[in-house]
Amino acid sequence: MEDQNQDSLFSQVAEGPLAHRMRPQSLGDVVGQRHFLNEKFARLLTGDTWTGLIFWGPPGTGKTTLATVIANLTQRPFRASSAVTAGVKDFRAILEASQKDVSSGKPAWILFIDEVHRLNKGQQDVLLPHLESGTIRFIGATTENPSFEINNAICSRCLIFHLEPLSQDDLVSLLKRADKNPPHVPLEVLEKIAASSVGDARRALTLLDHLKMTVGSKADVTLEDFDQLSHAQELYYDKKSEAHYDTISAFIKSVRGSDPDAALYYMARMIAGGEDPVFIARRLLILASEDIGNANPMGLVLATSALQAVHAIGMPEARIVLAQTATYLACSEKSNRAYEAIDAALAEVKTTGHLQIPMNLRNAPTKAMKEWGYGAGYQYAHKGENAWVKMTYLPDEIKDKRFYIPSNRGVEKRFQEFLGERGKPQQPKDLEEKPDA
Repeated sequence: MEDQNQDSLFSQVAEGPLAHRMRPQSLGDVVGQRHFLNEKFARLLTGDTWTGLIFWGPPGTGKTTLATVIANLTQRPFRASSAVTAGVKDFRAILEASQKDVSSGKPAWILFIDEVHRLNKGQQDVLLPHLESGTIRFIGATTENPSFEINNAICSRCLIFHLEPLSQDDLVSLLKRADKNPPHVPLEVLEKIAASSVGDARRALTLLDHLKMTVGSKADVTLEDFDQLSHAQELYYDKKSEAHYDTISAFIKSVRGSDPDAALYYMARMIAGGEDPVFIARRLLILASEDIGNANPMGLVLATSALQAVHAIGMPEARIVLAQTATYLACSEKSNRAYEAIDAALAEVKTTGHLQIPMNLRNAPTKAMKEWGYGAGYQYAHKGENAWVKMTYLPDEIKDKRFYIPSNRGVEKRFQEFLGERGKPQQPKDLEEKPDA
């Protein structure tokens, strides 16, 4: 095997993409991730008691950078691989070489695996014994949530660190550091680059590199130069990644929380990222029933109409329908009582099973069934005052049970009064008033 210096990824080079040329060589040079890049993390590395590390975060947040910095800091032999391109044979060769060095008193190697969430069962089976015995130091990088995508056996043997998108200030600081050679880029342009890079350092440095190449020897770089370069840049929004789920979650929670501005913002991010408008409409339809409910029954009507309209007209006009629906639902009274009611009823059925339906409610299509008492005592509601007669409808075992408790908001406040007039108390003893979830 080649020695570590021949195989390292962290030696600086004068050529290649700017993002590669700017790769830090020490922890102090790493931008962002201050929530864990501290003295404790440094002591963990220099103490050298760790076996595995997993860095999880969006692209361009420093996962590979940290792996190479750690290799530089610990001065261990370093091998980089990918779960996509490497096979069991490749991993076994590295693992066995590291095990041989450990047996002879030398340090264990560092094996860095990019896209570690793509490890197949065979690759995992080869890796696990060496993680268990400590004959390898393992670093994995992934854009996917490890708890969803990576084998529990590997996760349990590793420390997991969540890398966050870099802040605007972090990116501007990094871009200033990279802007060493003419043509120099003014701060207002660096800020535009940072804003369009959505927390991705690699993307920001690549934009800066391309911008400099585009303007050539021109003395001044302007906002117009950047706008011409960036018009084809797409907003980062992978519809299969965690960003997708985080954005739709933020959107739904903003509508539920009655903030139409935040709802429109997250909707705009989804639309700009190419999200299917039908997906957004379907989520609004669910929300209209789950979170608005009977406090404003028109919410469900509008959301249903919106789904039909989005199907009918498509983008870009569908954005207007979605905006109307999202803002209406955000500004509506909220109630999740219908949602809670069906879940409570399902839980009761699961607990008590199929209780006997009262005889007066049973169907009696034949003379014999009537003789057996089916339907006996049933009173037709419309013959009573206000189309109501006092009668028990639930099985005797749960005759006083309440599942649906209307809120005191919107239309449901009238429902409270309606049910109170028919013998159902507004606040049953076994289900005290509580805020909607």
